[in-house]
Amino acid sequence: MNALFVINAAFNTGQIVATRGVYDLACENPMFAQFIQKSLNRHVKSDWGDIDEEDKQSNDQALKEGTRLLSAYNDDRFPKNGVATIWIITEADRSATTILFPDEY
Repeated sequence: MNALFVINAAFNTGQIVATRGVYDLACENPMFAQFIQKSLNRHVKSDWGDIDEEDKQSNDQALKEGTRLLSAYNDDRFPKNGVATIWIITEADRSATTILFPDEY
């Protein structure tokens, strides 16, 4: 998997890391690696992905208050254990952003 990068982020991401499960699949599947990069680009532009309206409002508030941000992105081409979702979590102190599968939380 190539290094992930962001351009014109709406907030500081800190160090960008991925869990072993996400990393391994990205190394095996270039299309999944592209999906991760696109999802990360959405996350840093405050496009919270496939979460409900209440969670989107919570993230918008978290941007102002400096608390944790959580996005979810779905792509049915990449089911893992029957789930085609990745989560991207930016810590409240903006020290790190982690890309993971929900069952790795």
